[in-house]
Amino acid sequence: MRRMSELEIGFDASAGKQAALNTLMEQIMGSYSVSDDEGPLTDAVETFLTMQPHLTVHRHGDTLVASTDFGRAQRVILAGHLDTVPVIDNFPPKWLEPGDPLIREDVAAGHEGERVIWGRGATDMKGSDAVMLYLAATLTDARYDLTYVFYDHEEVAAEKNGLRKVVEAHPDWIAGDFAIIGEPTDCGIEGGCNGTMRFDVVTHGVAAHSARAWMGENAIHKAAEILNRLNAYENRAVEVDGLTYQEGLNATLISGGKGTNVIPDECRVHVNYRFAPDKTLAEAKALMIGVGAGAELGNGEHMATGGVFAGFGIEMKDESPSARPGLNSPLAASLVDLVRDRTGRDPLAKLGWTDVARFAILGIPAVNLGAGSPLLAHKHDEQLPESDLVLMADLLEDWLR
Repeated sequence: MRRMSELEIGFDASAGKQAALNTLMEQIMGSYSVSDDEGPLTDAVETFLTMQPHLTVHRHGDTLVASTDFGRAQRVILAGHLDTVPVIDNFPPKWLEPGDPLIREDVAAGHEGERVIWGRGATDMKGSDAVMLYLAATLTDARYDLTYVFYDHEEVAAEKNGLRKVVEAHPDWIAGDFAIIGEPTDCGIEGGCNGTMRFDVVTHGVAAHSARAWMGENAIHKAAEILNRLNAYENRAVEVDGLTYQEGLNATLISGGKGTNVIPDECRVHVNYRFAPDKTLAEAKALMIGVGAGAELGNGEHMATGGVFAGFGIEMKDESPSARPGLNSPLAASLVDLVRDRTGRDPLAKLGWTDVARFAILGIPAVNLGAGSPLLAHKHDEQLPESDLVLMADLLEDWLR
């Protein structure tokens, strides 16, 4: 892990675009920035941004907002998170030369003879961060005013999200007409996003010695009905404004019991529901736990009054709304046309949750567009071919000019 004093961000503008982007990528990839440890990288990015005379830089916590004042009629926001999920033997990063066995077959197939950067955060989403830093330094003749947002704590609970905190504390910093989130999309456009909620479904029993189990009531056995309901639930594909979103309802954790010879008096099944943008957060919650259950973040356990888990205790843990595609705005339509012309790719639905939902709440149309494959996000062999950096930079430069 690098100390703040050891991390510097910068590039030689005369070396060419690919070299400049590679240098930025090396620098930010080499900074350990798992959620809660973004500070040193934020410090270095702040220093880099304040060196650009055309930018006004603000900081709130470990989130940076850098804006131009070109006097343009419209403003575009480019946002990327600096944090990563935890490391899985994939830090520090390294460049892989063509033919290296660590290069995935699917990556090599589309990028023959090309170097690949390997390591935590390569696709999610330091490749896009590197492009945005490059644009922040070089794009001084855009036809829109620009706001760059580099934020912390995207990969953890919504309450920690740095963009959320800035929106609440300084909404004027995030004003704009259109936003691009640099989530990995293979440099295509992915519209909207699924919403997400996480909650514990709770069963209760009576503790007893396992040698006299009839004196107790087994909470873990009661959880069988929760699993049966999950297995019986049919996840749907939902079309919204021409894009198809896949929903998912899954148990992701289970816990219960206090000893190997004790009948458990409580069991918790942690459930994650990913819901399409045809429904609001309230509507999605009603499908899971009914109306009027009273279960909200931070207020403990409440009984589900209806829905999939009717009759069980529910404790909410996290929730974020979905976002509709937002492709009907003129700015979105022009970007879709340019990406289609250059890459042949039509827009797709973003199946995960992203901060486009946060911009949707603000009434700002937003799309996901970033370097790297979304299928490699969070994987142990996360990697990015270097040409993706140039492709994303070229698309955004040409559209913004």
